Amino acid sequence: MPIKKYGVLKGRPTQSIAELTDDPHYQVHVVSAGQHFRLAINVQSREFPSELEYFIDDNFQHPITAGLLTLSEGFTPLESKRNGLALDFIRANLFPEEQERPFPFRKADSTSALNDLLDTFIKRAIKQQNASAYAFGARFGPEQKEDKVFHFRPGNGIHDIHMNQGNSPAFAGDDGVWQDGALLLHFPSEGRWVGIFLKFQSQPWHTDDETGHRIDTETPQDLIVRIVAALVNPTGSDIEKETVTLINTSPQTLDLTGWAITDKLGNKQALSGIIEPGSPLKVTLQPSIQLSNDGGIIKLLNAHGLKVHGVAYTQEQAQREGWTIVF
Repeated sequence: MPIKKYGVLKGRPTQSIAELTDDPHYQVHVVSAGQHFRLAINVQSREFPSELEYFIDDNFQHPITAGLLTLSEGFTPLESKRNGLALDFIRANLFPEEQERPFPFRKADSTSALNDLLDTFIKRAIKQQNASAYAFGARFGPEQKEDKVFHFRPGNGIHDIHMNQGNSPAFAGDDGVWQDGALLLHFPSEGRWVGIFLKFQSQPWHTDDETGHRIDTETPQDLIVRIVAALVNPTGSDIEKETVTLINTSPQTLDLTGWAITDKLGNKQALSGIIEPGSPLKVTLQPSIQLSNDGGIIKLLNAHGLKVHGVAYTQEQAQREGWTIVF
């Protein structure tokens, strides 16, 4: 069954500890609405290969941030469904998946490379008094004992701060969609967000839309066709004027029959026709597809219904009437 007590904690990071144990975590002490919490961030897998994959966006822009700013401090339970605040690495287009890379836990001097990387951003947040942490994952506690790392009482915290779908068979019981973990840091004085996303190398980039169980594809078509631009706020009426521009990056002619474009609500528009090698294709959207001016996501699915590419845009990007957003 999916992970329990999924949600997001908003609070002030005050302390961090980089562990070098047999089951290492990067531990963060967060104070939120007068309560103390520990963020237990995995930095090494218990299964081979042990190195985690990561992507850190030092200028994270996504429509979800507008909703996060409305949250009060404390833990907010989240429903695992689209079009809310729940995260899904595959379906929410949070970051370019092809840019996530494995990162070594231990360096030659026995220190931790991944811990050092997390230190760079989390200690920056600790130093800035108005910075906030938004930790997505599963809540544990309150416990009838003091916290084992920071020794506050009662023990409280968030774990599973990583991708929570497509797990190996030993952990498939935790699979689910719209329940991924991540750490977002907001720096109001800098006017920016930082997104920290982690996954295990055993987790694939295709999962079942209902169960979150892994789908192992023998011939993946990821990134063969990419979304490169969209006109989401055309001049005048939006009806049949919104467009999405695709490009075929491969050297082969591709038949798009059975492919589809979807919006953030999951509405689909079927595609058809041929797209030549290296050529763009501008698709005029039907009224059934809505690219909200409040921010949204756009996905491209292949004939098997698997995501090939996805992008996200913010309300700020959509406000310029008549301008095409380039991804």
